[in-house]
Amino acid sequence: MWHRQGVLGEVTALLIDLDGVLYVEDAPIEGALAAVERLRADGFALRFVTNTTAHARDETLAKLMRLGFAVEQRELVTPAALALRYCRSRGHRRVGLVMNQDVKRDFAELEETAGQADAVIVGDLGAAFGYDVLNCAFRQLMDGAKLVALQKNRYWLRADGLSLDVGPFVAALEYATGQEAYVVGKPARGFFAQVLMDLGAEASVAVMIGDDIESDIGGALEAGLRAVLVRTGKFREERVNASGIQPTAVVDSIGDLPGLLTG
Repeated sequence: MWHRQGVLGEVTALLIDLDGVLYVEDAPIEGALAAVERLRADGFALRFVTNTTAHARDETLAKLMRLGFAVEQRELVTPAALALRYCRSRGHRRVGLVMNQDVKRDFAELEETAGQADAVIVGDLGAAFGYDVLNCAFRQLMDGAKLVALQKNRYWLRADGLSLDVGPFVAALEYATGQEAYVVGKPARGFFAQVLMDLGAEASVAVMIGDDIESDIGGALEAGLRAVLVRTGKFREERVNASGIQPTAVVDSIGDLPGLLTG
């Protein structure tokens, strides 16, 4: 692993968000492909980290490859993989799964149930979210299940505009049950700790690149990483100003990142 000394100081590892940073839906962001190739050539250790819970891990990897990003399986980190690890460690076997059928494949080793459950795991259901779905999860939680959220983002950017993400539905279940969700995705400190452990890197030499001022930037800073905010995807100047979070650096897009890192 090479050490690079640029504007951000010494950096060896990069955590790169996907949606809004590398692409928006099925369109790569201008300069993203070239930037990733340059970062690899410059010797940085890369992890592609996402809070996306609308697709199974293999589908996300296939999408990256289809769009031209050469990503190895071990380099992709998804909330579902971390949630499964969490359930194993806690002995949760019977679970309620609030997510689409594709993502349920990532939890095949667990037993899905609509009855008594050890945990309720909440991911993305898009337009299928509704009263009946949430009420079933609510009853399982009131019967003793633990609430696990794959992520808790407020909103994301689709091709047709900003849209509600998983967070508001998790918040509804928290409010109704009085139970705080265990969040496995960004901005949870454990998310960043697990990625760094897999990389064999210290937080002091790692940088997170993202478009979400709270989940990406705030979470990374809290975990001891530096954080670069891109002005693509869900970036909104007014939201950044209102957050009180100060990114280590702000760039127009990931296309500007190689120059920032190598000086």
